Amino acid sequence: MKREIGPNQMKIDALPARASLATGQMALSNIDYDERATMRAWESFLADEPKCARDPVHPSHVRSLIHDSWYRSATGGINAQGIEAPLSSDRDEIEYLTRANAELLSAARRSFASLGQLLDGTGAMLVLADSDGVLIDAIGDKKTLHDGMDIHLAIGGKWNEDAVGTNGIGTALWTGEPTFVHAAEHFCAGIKSWTCAGAPIRDPLDGKIIGVVDLSGYSPIFRPHNTALVAATARQIEKALAEQQQEQRTRLLEAFISSAPSYRRKDGLVIVDHRGRAIFCNNVPDGETTEMMDGPMEPGRGRWLMNLPSSGSEADLARALPAHLRSCHITPLKLDGDLRGAALVFPSVPAVSSAAVLHREVNKHLQDAVAMIVGESEALQAAIDVACRVARSGSVPSLLVEGETGVGKELFARLVHAGSRRTANDPFIAMNCGAISRDLFGSELFGHVAGAFTGASREGKPGVFELANGGVLSLDEIGELPLEIQPFLLRVLEERVVHRIGDSRGRPVDVRLVASTNRDLKQEIAAGRFRRDLYYRIGAVSITVPPLRERGEDVLLLIEHFNRQIATAAGEEPLEFSHEALEALLAYGWPGNVRELKNLIGRLHVLTRGRDVRLHDLPEEITASGSGSEAGSNSSAATPQDGGTLVEAERQAMKKALAAEGGNLSRVARRLGISRPTLYRKLEQYGIRRGFL
Repeated sequence: MKREIGPNQMKIDALPARASLATGQMALSNIDYDERATMRAWESFLADEPKCARDPVHPSHVRSLIHDSWYRSATGGINAQGIEAPLSSDRDEIEYLTRANAELLSAARRSFASLGQLLDGTGAMLVLADSDGVLIDAIGDKKTLHDGMDIHLAIGGKWNEDAVGTNGIGTALWTGEPTFVHAAEHFCAGIKSWTCAGAPIRDPLDGKIIGVVDLSGYSPIFRPHNTALVAATARQIEKALAEQQQEQRTRLLEAFISSAPSYRRKDGLVIVDHRGRAIFCNNVPDGETTEMMDGPMEPGRGRWLMNLPSSGSEADLARALPAHLRSCHITPLKLDGDLRGAALVFPSVPAVSSAAVLHREVNKHLQDAVAMIVGESEALQAAIDVACRVARSGSVPSLLVEGETGVGKELFARLVHAGSRRTANDPFIAMNCGAISRDLFGSELFGHVAGAFTGASREGKPGVFELANGGVLSLDEIGELPLEIQPFLLRVLEERVVHRIGDSRGRPVDVRLVASTNRDLKQEIAAGRFRRDLYYRIGAVSITVPPLRERGEDVLLLIEHFNRQIATAAGEEPLEFSHEALEALLAYGWPGNVRELKNLIGRLHVLTRGRDVRLHDLPEEITASGSGSEAGSNSSAATPQDGGTLVEAERQAMKKALAAEGGNLSRVARRLGISRPTLYRKLEQYGIRRGFL
């Protein structure tokens, strides 16, 4: 028979002992709430407190969760007639709380801002408490916020069970689950006119509870879905925390790469955050990290290793290391001038036999890749140096290459591939994001199953991530990636798992990403066209390839390189360039960079009559600068007088240097202590004919 609910009774949907926050679904079971019966049970509990302590019995109309909390409150010495929570109004203490919980407050800011306006006039307030149940933020209905001051439900109020007994904040902290406490279910008499629903917030890195979000107000605001609302809000805050932690992890890795040039890929590496927790581990033997100071643990992310000192000096960091970690080398990692983490490097045992052979093979591949990048300018060599360090390091999964169109950014992607190869079959896959139509991005990146969409292939198709598994994926012009695709790319990079379109099955991938762009991604972020979190993820380390106009005499090296390459492919002799032509080419701005120069040399091989390239053979945009005429006048003025002793000696010295260096003009110029343009002028003046090899 269905029992009627009396005027002092109401239906309450109670959470089970465990709730699934991961799926956002919480099974609810109905129990009856009777205000008078709950009050009588509370009064009876207090009257029979000694007996309850010996043999606690749960009244049938009081939830076991509430009765157990009453028992903890009573045995903990909480005054059941209390009317308010403890409150700290000390300004210094409040400022300390704010600093200590800065990350939690920052993560909650967006959720609280969006909900705060909606709560005005509803009689409800939303509060944020730290891991001790101390309130650090409160928003909502103005009248309710004002009334909350009467019971110290305000910033600085302490609402854990040890301070104020059964309540939504404290009981959620105790149980570790979303929890509501309604009216008479509170332990203290002074707060029984209130209802509250709290949900714990867990640190995404180690799963520890770091706070509680709670919805409170006078008892009429109670709704069964209040608990679901705070649980969803807690999850949003956890997601924001995860994004903050990933950004910090990326920046710490970048700081490590720039400060540890001697790190080798085979060395063990642990990066810890400002709380001493491992946020990155690579090649670390189990024995190095299992003996933590707070008990045995398995190695991995989120494990606490040490307390970081405030000073940040290497000496203080070394002293802070536990005894079993003293064999490592520790480096402070600073962000914006503040100590935000440390790198622990465990030197590896010297490689032997097959490992040594593999290392030599990798070095050979890397040297070959470096040789493909022609140039000696300081800016280019600096970019090559960083790319080589990334290639040799297994700790940095991605590289961002920035530079103008035509500077040769893909060569740096191939350099990373060469330096990180483990077998001869490790793939290198390149995709130009600027050449993909907007509708096909998802399919090209992640692949699709048969029939996933109109036009999908019958057999299905792997995306570039699957094709690059075990190797390197080069995404050129990544700034062209549509904004709606960017979260999916970020997810693949984070989880190392790809889902084909139309398929729920995840496919693990091990891919090093080299992203390149000719855009300023920071400006794209400011304009809302590129996600900040994706930028920090792909830009753990970034390099800028300088434009050709800033590379000085690299222009002459590239002319020589392409001249020889094209001549060899065509089975012809290399072209010979006059001094005036070289001066004009050196003075030109090259808006199309290396690609434009290569195309020009190819054009000259086709159109030049004979094998001599003169000033008039060059395109008008190059000769219009006037540098050629100036070069011609200088050359004419410097014509030597035949028979002069010094002139003849210089001519002979140049011939001997050419013979000694095998015709390599770069080495000849260095041998003679002159620049390459000067060398070309001297060759022209003395009539020493030499075609580029």
